[in-house]
Amino acid sequence: MSNSADFPGMESSPARRRRLRPVRILTAAVFALAGLIFFTSFDTAKGTDIRTDASLLKLSDLIHERSLKNGRLEESNGALRQEIENFAEGDDGGTGAEDDKLADLEERAGTQKLKGEAITVTLNDAPPDATAKLPGYPEPQPDYLVIHQQDLQAVVNALWQGGAEGIKVMDQRLISTSAVRCVGNTLILQGRVYSPPYKITAVGDPEKLKKALSASPAIQNYMVYVNVYGLGWKVEDNGTVTLPGYSGTVDLHYAEPTE
Repeated sequence: MSNSADFPGMESSPARRRRLRPVRILTAAVFALAGLIFFTSFDTAKGTDIRTDASLLKLSDLIHERSLKNGRLEESNGALRQEIENFAEGDDGGTGAEDDKLADLEERAGTQKLKGEAITVTLNDAPPDATAKLPGYPEPQPDYLVIHQQDLQAVVNALWQGGAEGIKVMDQRLISTSAVRCVGNTLILQGRVYSPPYKITAVGDPEKLKKALSASPAIQNYMVYVNVYGLGWKVEDNGTVTLPGYSGTVDLHYAEPTE
């Protein structure tokens, strides 16, 4: 090994080694980090496409799982509510008039079953390969071929205006605080998720309900897409049906300012 005398002008020993040591450490750290990144990437991918690996839990799976859980909780809540009502009916200390008033309020609130003549409106997406059926209309955009939130809201609003005594969307009873919302082409109603076709059942005078549907400007606009692009639309008389009572929570949930 050469000493400092072999290389004129170079400083000797400890001072120089101390100056070079941080550079060497930094270089070694960079290579070590690069190796760790390569190893981690290889170990994660294992030769597969990470973006499309079926083992990764999709958001849709999470939504479906939560929807099923909410459905089970709703059924449990409904059973408990019925049990409480059965106990209360035994001896609640109220008069007959008070009991009748309470029953009327529960019926208006939608928490009790409702029996009567009904119609069902079914809305469905158009076929994915749909084309314009009538001349003068453009070829459809993907947005034209799916049911939107405003379509469902238009049907529900028209049925209320037609004198509906109660409405069920899919398998859930609507109440005054129910919100019909769509995310993409799925319906989110009271914590549960549904896919088309969507069925809306209303108890009331069938003729008045159908007349209200026909008179709705929003539904008239929807019917253009039915006739041109093939969106699904069906109105059926159901005869006498029984709508379920709403079994979810009736508490209002709202945002509160933080202190």
